[in-house]
Order: sequence, then C-alpha cells, then structure tokens
Amino acid sequence: MASNFREKSVDIAQSSLRETINNPAQFNLDADLTPAFLQRAIDSALMKVKSNIGFFGDSYPEPSSIQGTYQKIANNEWTSGFWSGQLWLAYELSDDDVFLNAGLAQLKSYSQRIKNREQVDHHDLGFLYSLSCIAGYKNTGNSEAKEAAVLAADCLLERYLEPAGIIQAWGDLNDPNEAGRMIIDCNLNLPLLYWASEETGDLRYKKAANSHIRQSLRYLVREDASTYHTYFLDTVTGEALKGATHQGFSDDSCWSRGQAWGMSGFPLVYRFYPAPALIEQACRVTNYFLNRLPDDLICYWDLDFTEGDQPRDSSSAAIAVCGMLELLKNLPLNDPDRKTYEAAAKSIMVSLINNYTSEKHSPGNGLIEHGVYHQPNNVGVDEYCIWGDYFYLEALTRFKQTWEPYW
Repeated sequence: MASNFREKSVDIAQSSLRETINNPAQFNLDADLTPAFLQRAIDSALMKVKSNIGFFGDSYPEPSSIQGTYQKIANNEWTSGFWSGQLWLAYELSDDDVFLNAGLAQLKSYSQRIKNREQVDHHDLGFLYSLSCIAGYKNTGNSEAKEAAVLAADCLLERYLEPAGIIQAWGDLNDPNEAGRMIIDCNLNLPLLYWASEETGDLRYKKAANSHIRQSLRYLVREDASTYHTYFLDTVTGEALKGATHQGFSDDSCWSRGQAWGMSGFPLVYRFYPAPALIEQACRVTNYFLNRLPDDLICYWDLDFTEGDQPRDSSSAAIAVCGMLELLKNLPLNDPDRKTYEAAAKSIMVSLINNYTSEKHSPGNGLIEHGVYHQPNNVGVDEYCIWGDYFYLEALTRFKQTWEPYW
C-alpha cells in the first residue's frame, strides 16, 4: 500500500535521539491477554454496541457522555464516524449482519452531509469518512460509500494552504484567528487523502498529505519529543509563528491525546509515505508517553501530570495502544525498544479491560469510562468519549486478528 510517488527526503528538524524508556519492567510482555480473556472482552463490547444500535437508531452519539449516557444527536459532529467505525469493527469481529446492516444504513446520511456541505468546515473529514464510508467500501464495495469518501477528500483538499504547506484545522479559511493553524490530530485525517489518490489516480491529494505530514514532523514535535497540540504558520510566507494548545494544560505542556495522535498518526501515514523519519518520530513520541504513566498505566489528561487527583484519560490510552500496534508492524526485529512497545501495548490493554470497561463499575452506554473530552472547558470530564470507545474496539480487533485499517 506504500506510495510509489517520489518526494524529497524528510528530516527531523529537532534532535533525532530517543528518550530512554525509564522503567521498561513496568510493562509485562507476558501480560494476561490470553485468547479467552480477549474474547470475553470482545463479546462484552459487541453486546454493548448491539444494544446501542437499538438505542441510537438513526441518531448518533454526542462526542462525550453526560453522567454516563451518550445523548442522541444528528450526524453533525466531527465525532460521528467513531460510532460508525464501531459498527464496521463489530461486523468484522462477529460476521453478524446486525452490524453490517446498521453500518450500511448510515451511508446515506454521510452522503447527504458531504453533498450538502453540512458541518464540514474543518479538517476532521478523515475521522468522519474513513471510519464510515471507506470502512463501508472496504467491507462491501458499496459505490455510494466510495463516492461520498471521494467528495470528502475533495472538501479536505480545499483546506490545503500552499505557502504554509498545511491543511488548516478549523473554521472559515478567511478567519484571521484560525489562519495557518495545524494540529496534531490531522495526522489521522491524512489517510483519507492518500486513499483518494489511490482510488482516483489524482496525485493532488497525495502531494498535499505529504506536505502536511512533513510540516507535522518539523513543527508539532518538540526537541524533547513532546508535542504541541496546535501550531501556526504564516499563510503567505510559510514562516513558523508559534506553538500553542487548545485542550492541554498549557502551551508548554503535553496534552495526552495529542501525544497519542502522534503515536498513531505517524505510523499510519508511513503506510502511504514510507519516510524513515515517520517511524523514528513515532518511537520518540511513544517513549515520551510511556515515561509519564502512573502505576495503572492509564495516562492523565495531560502528560505534565504523572500522579495526583487530575482526571485520567482512557481514550488517550486506547489510541496509544493502537499506535504502538501499528508501529510494531514497521520496526525491525532488533529495534532496542520493540519488546517494550509490545509489552506496553499488552499491559495498557489489560489495564483498560480490567479497570476501565463500563461493566466493571458503572452503568452507561459507552465501552470505556474515565475519558476526557475538553478539560479546560470542563466538557466530558470523567465520561465516556466516543473516540475512546472506537479505539478500544480497534485495539481489541488488532489483538484478535490481522486487520486492514480503515485509515
């Protein structure tokens, strides 16, 4: 699947040295992720997803729950795809037509949304359309799904700013407050562009994605391998302006979900753009993440916190597990950290299953509790987060079987 399109080499602007993993012994390569244990977790998750099909009907869940229950909304949030993606994962895990039919039933909504340009003035089109329409197309060959996904890629491509070499994250492209803003989340939106290039033969999508990931390597990862959530570039000159946060503790801190997006996004993009710097940077941000985990291995909402009463973010942990499993596909067997990444992915997953799954402690209609949406705004704190549920199910799928990503 890797791209044959030749691009100039990519350099890591910052130090290429990896931070040493401080305590690899805390991760257990023999973590009790046995086939029977894993299947029980899968069966429990599938039961909850099937129940939610009846609960949501033609509606979609809000990004985060309120007191443990996702409220019903229309298909108008950036997060809708994480519910659709659960349906397709559930179908792959079970071969149950209940999940297949539910996934197919949603395609018309996504098609109408992109054709009417409803709430698509942002870069999260990959989160929306990779997990709904590309997933549906890969599973069934549905032509409506393919058409909608290409239209979504067209919409995302319009956000590419040539002088800055980035895809602008949010808002009207003429809004001076948002001009030139890139964010680390976008690494997972880029596969939509690569997919569109492969399906249509149009290299414009691929060129834009390649440019954006180079800028992500250059500016979003700090010298110490922590990440900025967001970074601004001058839209006329391309000059680097400043790094900042939107959902982290401070501009200089390291927002946990942003770090997890880096852990997962760089190796996913490597599938299409095999620049060695992507893998080395993924290792660096992973090591930084692993060095800042509390005793139960589920990170706080910002990696500046490693102990105390701050909220945990199980959603970041689930994303990180998927990132490490994707990274392992591309590491040589003699990589010095390979066994630690494998052990960490297993150990974090066991902790999520044992300590954070909904049936263990509390009622509700999510899969993993104790997530955080937006701590500074006090939104979705210590709640289910729909992306956390999705990545938890994706991680279960990755552990269960050889899986072709929707990304």
